[in-house]
Amino acid sequence: MASVGDAPPRQDTAPTATVPQPADGEERTAEPETARLWHVTLSVSGTAVPLGEVRRGLEQLAHDHPFLMTSRYANDHAEIRYWEEARDLRDAAAVALRLWGEHRASARLPAWEIVGLEVVDRDTYHQRIAEGYGPPPASPVGVHPF
Repeated sequence: MASVGDAPPRQDTAPTATVPQPADGEERTAEPETARLWHVTLSVSGTAVPLGEVRRGLEQLAHDHPFLMTSRYANDHAEIRYWEEARDLRDAAAVALRLWGEHRASARLPAWEIVGLEVVDRDTYHQRIAEGYGPPPASPVGVHPF
């Protein structure tokens, strides 16, 4: 028979991090980070291609990436706006920066480069909209020409 002190650690709890506090030198336990929603605007551009090819590629990307909110396009550039669930801004930005390249072959996207990226948290996005700043909410959802 094992005593309570000999029991293995529980596996159903999230790990916590020990974070040093510089003010008094004592270590405190930090709560684990949870995923948040981030609004992402990704801009790409490059050599002109037929509009139909751009539209088909963006429609396939919307199918492959379930959080795609809307995209606008021309024959030499496009803008993709969507929500990303991530632990922090760095994770959301890293996913966004990989999105075009990782889906380029499967969605038959143009060989364009990323020329712009904006990532803001949900509260900031809604605050901007309420104050009349930033791009209007994507409406209607889908793939549309500029």
